[in-house]
Amino acid sequence: MQLGSTGIWSIELRMADPHEIADTAAELDELGWGTLWFPGLGGGDVLADSERLLRATRRATVAIGVASMWRHPAGEMAAGHARLQETYGGRHMLGLGVSDPAAARAAGHPYRPLADMARYLDDLDRAPAPVAAADRLMAALGPRMTELAGRRTAGVHPFMVTPDYTAAARKQLGDGPLIAPYQAVVLERDPATARASARDFLGIFLGMHHYAQSLLRQGFTEQDLAAGGSDRLIDSVVAWGDVEAIGARLRAHHQAGADHVCLHVVGAGPGMPLPQWRELAVLTA
Repeated sequence: MQLGSTGIWSIELRMADPHEIADTAAELDELGWGTLWFPGLGGGDVLADSERLLRATRRATVAIGVASMWRHPAGEMAAGHARLQETYGGRHMLGLGVSDPAAARAAGHPYRPLADMARYLDDLDRAPAPVAAADRLMAALGPRMTELAGRRTAGVHPFMVTPDYTAAARKQLGDGPLIAPYQAVVLERDPATARASARDFLGIFLGMHHYAQSLLRQGFTEQDLAAGGSDRLIDSVVAWGDVEAIGARLRAHHQAGADHVCLHVVGAGPGMPLPQWRELAVLTA
């Protein structure tokens, strides 16, 4: 499936007014963004949210980034995905995540992430309308989950990673599997203001064990993770500045081996950050 080189990752594309979502998605499609991503959050009808975006667009791929396997039965996801692929010309990417121990406990299961995800993929394969490997990817971070993603899905969609991580993932996966990292961006030139906006968004994730462990594997320290993140950490995982600075980070991921990078505008205030998306659209070329 073609994701294009750049995409938009947006909570607002799922949670805003449905009419505003449709109008905005149509404009983003015309601006040339290759894929429109939205998060799974706490569950809900992600397939209906995908369909809203697919119905509003003609060319862009729509990707769930990502749905928790604990909140969405494999059979239902497979059936819904098949219908969307048939109706909208094969433009739907199913992003999957194993979430965290709390989500597994809430579903009444022990947490064995690698085995759990392998079993979920088995269920997708055995569904009456199986989900093709090329139509699904994983929010893998650790090396074993990355290996599973490369072997049984289109590839990986990692969160809060650096271009060095992208390079390591490409070395592990080799040619072929997709690497489509999430990249938070702040269109703000003032360092203090930009970093404050980044901390406001990322601070909560630094306290989550699986994300903290990923950052430690990337070479950051416990001190980097404290107090909302050190300047070194923030500058490494968030791209801030003008469009040229954002473009430099985008190129760094691509040069490190990324096939696609999705940009999440943070710090823009409430509502759709449509002015920022329009300004950044020059990076789709």
